[in-house]
Amino acid sequence: MRYGIIGSGMMGIEHIMNINIIPGARVTAIADPHQGSRDWGRATAEGEIAVHEDYRDMLASGAVDAVIVATPNYTHAAVLDDIFETSLHVLCEKPLCTTLEDARKAAARAETHKGVFWVGMEYRYMPPVTRFVEEVHGGRTGRLKMFAIREHRFPFLKKIGDWNRFSRNTGGTLVEKSCHYFDMMRHVVQSEPVRIYASGGQDVNHLDEHYDGAVPDILDNAFVIVDFANGVRAMHDLCMFAEGSRNQEEMSAVGDTGKIECLIPESNLVFGTRQPKKVDVEHVAVRDDVLKAGYHHGASYYQHLAFQRAIRENGPAQVTADDGLRAVAMGLAAHRSIDEGRPVPMSEFGL
Repeated sequence: MRYGIIGSGMMGIEHIMNINIIPGARVTAIADPHQGSRDWGRATAEGEIAVHEDYRDMLASGAVDAVIVATPNYTHAAVLDDIFETSLHVLCEKPLCTTLEDARKAAARAETHKGVFWVGMEYRYMPPVTRFVEEVHGGRTGRLKMFAIREHRFPFLKKIGDWNRFSRNTGGTLVEKSCHYFDMMRHVVQSEPVRIYASGGQDVNHLDEHYDGAVPDILDNAFVIVDFANGVRAMHDLCMFAEGSRNQEEMSAVGDTGKIECLIPESNLVFGTRQPKKVDVEHVAVRDDVLKAGYHHGASYYQHLAFQRAIRENGPAQVTADDGLRAVAMGLAAHRSIDEGRPVPMSEFGL
């Protein structure tokens, strides 16, 4: 399978590194307007590749079967408009788009797109998370009642042009960063959100930075509570000035008979039961070469295997454009809750 990478920055490079270790797949072209990123992509890809400054030249080249969209968030809508004029298979990095209008448009066009359209929600594919979800859905906790996701991590990294310092470009932290977790909530809870409450702020990071006279406006911490239609409650705890953490991601699912925790990067699952009261720990191993091919605990590799399987078997995407739309809408609802100091029903977004 021939891949074209649109955007060879950090995430594009992670995709290239993972494609390099998948039999039967190779990167044949990259496109990026920035010379340094093009050089990085060329150096990372194996073998001869075509290098383009304009991604539209790649789309017209006939040299790729599938494209990865790993460009800045605010460019996704325009890039997807051009891709939808082709029949290429697509893996579009999260968030699908930065606005509800653009996300709706992309989701509608994806429904009739001839190729597989897949939204990059890597966190579903971390091996310990995959196992965690299987155990929850298999009834290990009994009837699920509460689900919590914590990410305590380092601040946003520097990006070319400092685009990720401003919510107008990212969609806001709870769209840019937390759409992963809102997607995970829907995936685990197997229901739709009806109401979102949130509190958050920009309290530590980027306060002394200035770009063309503008100060960054991106949140660096938040709590978000989500009420689901089936009665399950979910919570997201985000802190981006918490590098001093044993684990970056922690998930907890609690049912009426037990509890499961997922700890990353420890790659451990913790199983607790009420009767008898006990706790067991299991380690979920991940191949070393897969761990080294990126920054998401092996998730990109396993996501690519699933993406390729859908293409080769003419199957459906596991993470659809509609999933991407709903994750964006949940992030926007959380931001609205913070801005307006009130619970926000998802009906305000037509969902």
